[in-house]
Amino acid sequence: MKLFIDTANVAEIRRAADMGVICGVTTNPSLIAKEGRDFVEVVKEIASIVDGPISAEVISLEADKMVKEAQEFIAKMPEFEDNIVVKLPFCEEGLKACKMLTDLGIDTNVTLIFSAAQAILAANAGATFVSPFLGRLDDIGTDGIALIEEIVEIFNEQLIDTEVIAASIRNPIHVTTCARIGCDIATVPYGVIMQMLNHPLTTSGIEKFLKDWDGFEKK
Repeated sequence: MKLFIDTANVAEIRRAADMGVICGVTTNPSLIAKEGRDFVEVVKEIASIVDGPISAEVISLEADKMVKEAQEFIAKMPEFEDNIVVKLPFCEEGLKACKMLTDLGIDTNVTLIFSAAQAILAANAGATFVSPFLGRLDDIGTDGIALIEEIVEIFNEQLIDTEVIAASIRNPIHVTTCARIGCDIATVPYGVIMQMLNHPLTTSGIEKFLKDWDGFEKK
């Protein structure tokens, strides 16, 4: 399973990229706004760090405007054209835009998926990726992992090329479970990546190795 990082913070992206553990980035209007920087400049900087899919979301609500918005921001960063994935909200207009962008050869990521039926519609509209939100389902007492598993099973059975991105990841258990059930990608917040990195037994093990070696050298 591939790992993307879900953030627009360049420092976080750079640190995760330096570790060699991510191959893509997902952003959204909330994450971009949190950084307080120009949208295009942020995406350009991200694409200069990670040579992989970079999801950049439109904010328009009508299909024609979504497509125009996507074309305009891609045109502003032609050197990263192959990396940009247009992120679209799941809705009727989003599906229309997905079909239009697919016909233009532009990759898409349909987000805010909360049912397998929605994922099927997005795949049929030509989505390169679909992003079911498991954490938000867990938050309201619904089994988010079950949704990921259902979509993965359907796409595998039907030989659907659209890749499944497990989104709204809350903890390392979400990541490992998504990997176990065969999800294509998990997009993970920086904090969760750091949780995956750390384990008290690893830390204590390193400390013991160094202490033992220090004692040996002093003999």
